[in-house]
Amino acid sequence: MSGRARLALCATVATLCAAGALLPLVDPVSWMFQAAALLALMTGAGALARRVPLARPLTIGVQVLVAVVLLTFLFAPGEAILGLVPGPDAVAEFGRLLRDGVQDVGRYAIPAPVTPGIRLLLVAGVLVIGLIVDAVAVTYRSAAPAGLPLLALYSVAAGLSQGGADWLWFLVAAAGYLLLLLAEGRDRLSQWGRVFGATAGPGRPDGRGLPFGDAGPAPAPVRTGRRIGALALGIALVVPAALPTLDGGLLARTGGGPGPGGGGGTISAVNPVVSLQDSLNQPVDKEVLNYRTTAADTRDLYLRIVALDHFDGASWKPSERTVTDVPDRLPEPAGLSATVDRARINTSISTAGWYAQNWLPLPYPASRVDISGRWRYEPQGRTLVGDRGQNTRGLQYQVESLQVRPTARQLATSPAPPEDLLREYTKVPDSLPGIVRSTARQVTHGASTAYAKAVKLQDWFALYGGFTYNTDVRAGSGAQAIARFLTDKQGFCVHFSFSMAAMARTLGIPARVAVGFTPGTKQPDGTTSVSLRDAHAWPELYFQGIGWTRFEPTPSRGSIPDYAYQDTSGPDAAGRPAPEPSRARTPSDGPTTAPSCGPGERRSDSGATCTALPAASGARPSDDGTSPWAAAALALAALLVLLLPTVPSLWRLRTRSRRMTQAGADGDGAAATLAAWRELLDTAWDFGILPDDALTPRNAAARIIRIGELQPEAAAAAHRVAAAVEQVLYAPQPRPATGLALDVQRVRAGLAAAANRGIRLRAGLAPRSAARLRWACSARWAALLLRFRTSRPVASVRRATTALRPGRQRA
Repeated sequence: MSGRARLALCATVATLCAAGALLPLVDPVSWMFQAAALLALMTGAGALARRVPLARPLTIGVQVLVAVVLLTFLFAPGEAILGLVPGPDAVAEFGRLLRDGVQDVGRYAIPAPVTPGIRLLLVAGVLVIGLIVDAVAVTYRSAAPAGLPLLALYSVAAGLSQGGADWLWFLVAAAGYLLLLLAEGRDRLSQWGRVFGATAGPGRPDGRGLPFGDAGPAPAPVRTGRRIGALALGIALVVPAALPTLDGGLLARTGGGPGPGGGGGTISAVNPVVSLQDSLNQPVDKEVLNYRTTAADTRDLYLRIVALDHFDGASWKPSERTVTDVPDRLPEPAGLSATVDRARINTSISTAGWYAQNWLPLPYPASRVDISGRWRYEPQGRTLVGDRGQNTRGLQYQVESLQVRPTARQLATSPAPPEDLLREYTKVPDSLPGIVRSTARQVTHGASTAYAKAVKLQDWFALYGGFTYNTDVRAGSGAQAIARFLTDKQGFCVHFSFSMAAMARTLGIPARVAVGFTPGTKQPDGTTSVSLRDAHAWPELYFQGIGWTRFEPTPSRGSIPDYAYQDTSGPDAAGRPAPEPSRARTPSDGPTTAPSCGPGERRSDSGATCTALPAASGARPSDDGTSPWAAAALALAALLVLLLPTVPSLWRLRTRSRRMTQAGADGDGAAATLAAWRELLDTAWDFGILPDDALTPRNAAARIIRIGELQPEAAAAAHRVAAAVEQVLYAPQPRPATGLALDVQRVRAGLAAAANRGIRLRAGLAPRSAARLRWACSARWAALLLRFRTSRPVASVRRATTALRPGRQRA
């Protein structure tokens, strides 16, 4: 196998290794076999084009054409011409599939089903990355920069994965990239072996010709590959942690500290809203967990996962909190008075084998949790979070918890909360639209207590505000998201809970949002089943003496607690229709297929049927929320912008590598000597010594030695390179010169040793000699314009000359 064929094969393998990180995102993985087959055919077309040989741009064009034909044959054969050539109908079909794919990505939870749209996104994405890698590494013979598109592919997968990219997939992707670098190194070695070995005998007294492996500087191609490879692998570790994801990147830690017995630490929690909506919109409902409890009535047994207590005007998120080891008994809930009625219950919970996330579902407030594994306790939210990869997959655990049963009078007479808690949990940003505050005041007009205001807010959303439950409305983001919901009155539990909590804060009531599951459906065997569509969000408001208290503003979901029904004869109930008590809705002991009513419906008094809610006025709100794939694309675009300043240094590394390879491979040739001289001049230019074309090589070397303050060894190396150039330029029979590449390295080391840190950084990160790149681009552009301008007159003259030929006239 030739070196270039081996390099093409390794480029394909490297692309497939990086694409392996996408496998956990979808199910099944059959799309990967299609992507591998199409990638192999596209790579083979490129290999044939290079063997012809075709020009480099034409080779890439052939591969693009083959990729388009293959995608057309796979995804739109019925709309294509002869099943292969894409026409207008095929283009329209591709557009439809892409739109469907983007919508499916935002709709389904991970692992998502491989719909036709998602399959197109995956296969086409792998082909595009494979084309870029093949073009850079094989067509243009530069494998090290090919790590950047591989990094992009891996970063997308790591950013979208629920638990970040698994370490095994990172190792696979890194191994593919290193295999590509090794293949390029072998190819270079087969062509220019002397650059890796000695250019002279090891016994040279001047130190030139050090054998490979001795204590000399590494050859230029090896150094370039090491630097760019280290850069790409380093970014691959950092970028996934910054991309939008449900559980962080490869190195993300949900729990801090050294583990069991470590004491403190922090967690940077994640926003589970996207996962919640995905769960509600799953086409097939699946059981998440089931439990058996000693509670006589499970309608208030909400299973709480995490509390969202930080509100920035655009979204609700968990705050970064200190975590500790899980105590034997959890402390008493904050603010709970001994005068409030309570009951202790025990619940045994089993989670499904496919359900894996970091937060542990618990009845609130839990008093004791008996569970194995690496779990940490966050006291403010009273939640347990997995540490070092611990998740909820296939768990069995027991929870002792309290059922707190306050009365409406206790809530109405609740004293003011502590000042620090009031200050933290009533924060609202200045960017919050004025309609939120004004609507809250309007809805609660006439209410004299915080409790009365809370009940009025809940009833306005759940009963008489004209809102419609709709899970197809995107959660959205931005300061106007709540304002749009209040105007259009369509949404699901996220909209209701977020809006009520924000409005409560504007009224001075401490509020946050809880995310978890409603109680689920009773089964014949005495257990209760909780499924994906039981995922829910609800507001929690704080009342001193009771603590954090659940309210239920979402129509047709869950149950309104007893304490949330106010005496309608009181003054606070004026102007508000009396709600129907939900406690009459006794749940059935038998199994049901729908634990809650559908969008736009609510349960009847008997709980056996669903009735339609009043239609909401207003149009469906527009969605400005960003899907995870779009956010990942924006993050990658930002990454490319950040990498743009590195173009001069990468170009300089590539130029130096090519020149040093030429100088080391053919030490006695004129081309090798001139390449070493050009590299020496540009190296001096990088360190601030401008080239002067008016000087002879000898005088130019002396100027570099004087300005650069070179030591004797580096100065002698500069003189040797200058003497070799003068031999090539002026001697009738030039004497052969060897070791020029090492001499240039010595001069560079001498300039770096004499320069300060700022000059060294400038030489490495923003080399001055990179101006040649701009000059070359300008010259090529000018030549292209000149060729375009002169091509038309020449063509016209040729046509006129042909027309005036005698043979043409006789014809």
